[in-house]
Amino acid sequence: MDKKALSTLEFDKVIHRLAEKATSAPGKAFAERIFPLTNLRRIRRSLEQSADAQNRILRNGSLSFSGAFDARPMGKRLSLGTSLSTGELLSVASLLFVAQTAKEYGAPKREEDPADSLSELFEGLALFPALASEIRRCILAEDEIADDASPTLSQIRRQMARMNGRVHDKLNSMVNSSLGDCLQDRVIVQRDNHYCLPVRAEFKSRVPGLVHDSSASGSTLFIEPMAVLELGNELRALENRESEEIERILASLSAQTAEIIDELIRNSRILAELDFIFAKGQLAVEMNAQCPIYNDKGIIRLRKARHPLLDPASVVPIDVSLGDDYTQLIVTGPNTGGKTVSLKTVGLLSLMGQAGLLIPAADRCSLSVFSDIRADIGDEQSIEQSLSTFSSHMTNIVRILDAVDKAPTRTLVLFDELCAGTDPAEGAALAAAILDKLRLAKVRCMATTHYSELKVYALSQEGAENASLEFDVESLSPTYRLLIGVPGKSNAFAISQKLGLSEAVISDAKTRLSEDSLSFEDLLVDLENKRRKIEEDQIAIQNDRARIAREKERVVEQRERLASQRADIIAKANEKASNILRDAKQSADAAIRNIHKYGQTNPDIAKMEASRRNLGKKLSHTMSASQSENASVPKPKNAIDPKKLKIGDRVHVASLNLDGTVHSLPN
Repeated sequence: MDKKALSTLEFDKVIHRLAEKATSAPGKAFAERIFPLTNLRRIRRSLEQSADAQNRILRNGSLSFSGAFDARPMGKRLSLGTSLSTGELLSVASLLFVAQTAKEYGAPKREEDPADSLSELFEGLALFPALASEIRRCILAEDEIADDASPTLSQIRRQMARMNGRVHDKLNSMVNSSLGDCLQDRVIVQRDNHYCLPVRAEFKSRVPGLVHDSSASGSTLFIEPMAVLELGNELRALENRESEEIERILASLSAQTAEIIDELIRNSRILAELDFIFAKGQLAVEMNAQCPIYNDKGIIRLRKARHPLLDPASVVPIDVSLGDDYTQLIVTGPNTGGKTVSLKTVGLLSLMGQAGLLIPAADRCSLSVFSDIRADIGDEQSIEQSLSTFSSHMTNIVRILDAVDKAPTRTLVLFDELCAGTDPAEGAALAAAILDKLRLAKVRCMATTHYSELKVYALSQEGAENASLEFDVESLSPTYRLLIGVPGKSNAFAISQKLGLSEAVISDAKTRLSEDSLSFEDLLVDLENKRRKIEEDQIAIQNDRARIAREKERVVEQRERLASQRADIIAKANEKASNILRDAKQSADAAIRNIHKYGQTNPDIAKMEASRRNLGKKLSHTMSASQSENASVPKPKNAIDPKKLKIGDRVHVASLNLDGTVHSLPN
């Protein structure tokens, strides 16, 4: 992969952002060594790990690897039998703690959580909680060993505390006695780890003892009195025993570490790799990035792709396709329209994908494996070599063409303003010749240009396609939308007119253009107008489809509601009919019983007549209620023969008092 192209496309800036996301020194070093891969299997594996890290971060939060370090140098020292320092042992405890935290993070939180590409790394971490706890128990800080690190150390320090107390008591009694007048200050000081009194030089004979130091002027002598000399010697002996015991404790902890050094080194390697992978995941989360689908056929399909180094709130996403129906994309349009950004976006996202980084774009984007990506972008003027801009660009182009000859179908070439900076006619001819060489070799190429001749080239050559960056002439501002299949206009006349240049000057300029140039510009205007009209029609069609879908949904809901209402009405009618029949049956049964009763005895005619009248009234009331129910249903004014109905007819259903549309013919 060409290192110059990596710098030109600002791949190093992306790597810098990635390294900032790592939380350990080995993880940062891992990130800083990242490089685009050329093996399809390894690329897919790396992308899968990045995507799994992103998913874990979104699901479970971030994971810190702070405290991890490279344990290999420590392993070499332990193999020689060297004891580790307190700081090194604390580092071992931190590494073991990070490994334990990482393993707990990586374990499935629920039974249904599936294993992913990172599960094996998490499972490979070895845990030694007992050693980590023992180190933390014994060593409180780099310069502090706990009193209870061992019973012997605890006993020694208790003796030292008692001895210190006796020394201070003795010295304090001397300071507060008549000897105090011989002192420069009534304080106890330490010199060379000996407790001393600051005695004025003229009173040296009154304080017998060992002189350990003197002031700069010589007026003060720091004397360890003979009265505490023996106590001081005993204290220093205890201090030596303390140092020996601390060395023994550190040696014991170092020996325990040496027993697991291989697992420790493996842990440090796994943690560094996980830190690097999670840095990729964290960067993907911040960029709202997606995992591209990789192929080895030279096909690029980007949807809503964004340059990762631009403000995501202001950058306009682009759609780009290359390598399927055509191998060359010629991008034209006015300056400041975003052509260079589009070029860099394609190149940088390709580099990121091959480095195993997720890309800021929509899902289901496709990228291809390129063994080399070459770019000629930006101002290449070289003062040191006394080369003009054109010469510098051409030197770079020659290097690119030489590299392409070695692996044409596996190379992506990006040209910004190809062959600009020289005579337009010669530059356009040279650019067309270079593009044609690449086209015939089936090299994937994207180039920006202002040359109208290259627009014609893309229209006329199979395997080449035009593209343009949309420009709003009304607001004199680019929209940054990349339009595939449409050559761009420079819009020089329109922009100049908007900015106030007189019509006479613009008309004179137009007369100076050749008839072919004017015809081509008119063709571009016509194409642009047609494109806008097609876009407007597509938007209108989409709106109509959405409206029809909503209407269809409303009709379906209404049909379901009507079916429900009909079922309710039928159910109620059946219930009422059942009630009427039940009442009639009960009345009839009562009448029959009375007739039987009257037939066996002397009938009371008056009672029989009254019973008959009551039954008649009840039946009459029931019939009246039924007729009233039927009367409440509106009758059709103009009844329609169902056989004459057609699908789509609007009708009024009188029994339901609802309007509707015929969707099926009567059976």
